[in-house]
Amino acid sequence: MGFDLSPLWISTKTAFAATIFAFFLGIIAAQWIANYQGRLKGLIDGILNLPLVLPPTVVGFFLLLLLGKNGPIGRLLLHLGTTIIFSWYAAVIAATTVAFPLMYKTARAAFEQVDGNVLNAARTLGVSEWRIFWRITLPMAWPGIAAGTILSFARALGEFGATLMVAGNIPGRTQTMPVAIFFAAEGGDMGRALTWVLLIVTISLIVILLMNYWLDHQRKFISGTGGR
Repeated sequence: MGFDLSPLWISTKTAFAATIFAFFLGIIAAQWIANYQGRLKGLIDGILNLPLVLPPTVVGFFLLLLLGKNGPIGRLLLHLGTTIIFSWYAAVIAATTVAFPLMYKTARAAFEQVDGNVLNAARTLGVSEWRIFWRITLPMAWPGIAAGTILSFARALGEFGATLMVAGNIPGRTQTMPVAIFFAAEGGDMGRALTWVLLIVTISLIVILLMNYWLDHQRKFISGTGGR
């Protein structure tokens, strides 16, 4: 029996889909929290960061409560004649949940480092908040956002605990590389497990190198601009 490469394809498309969702959700949440001055700011920020510090199995348990047949979303989906649990979509939701805090934290830090004087100057010129965000805030914060995107992809690619709880281990459908590593090692197939380990380490290393290259390029660009 040949080596099944489906976990590579499933992990890659899951990580890409999760990164897209985390990218937009993280930017929206980061921009809102960066401008929010209410009393609940600390609490909301803590809730948004919870998946970063909670064990993946705890995150998976909460997702089961929401998406399971007895959960609010699960019951609604059952009424519509469908379900998410133990499907590829559940793997995407799990990966998005654990990757979101990295995108959110990095984007928020990037937004908060944007020079407020520049934004206020644009406001005095009558520029709308929407255009200020797209034409000034986002470009100035882009290096941090790009780094957060790369980190989110790496985190989504390596997600295991929550994915196993809500998506299971279905070969060809929900079996990602981390899940394949676990079950190969558990079954005594250490050669197959090592192959997947080396593959995911290689991909993760490439992602880290790309992030470092990007950050170095941005620092050199900013230094060169500032020196003119």
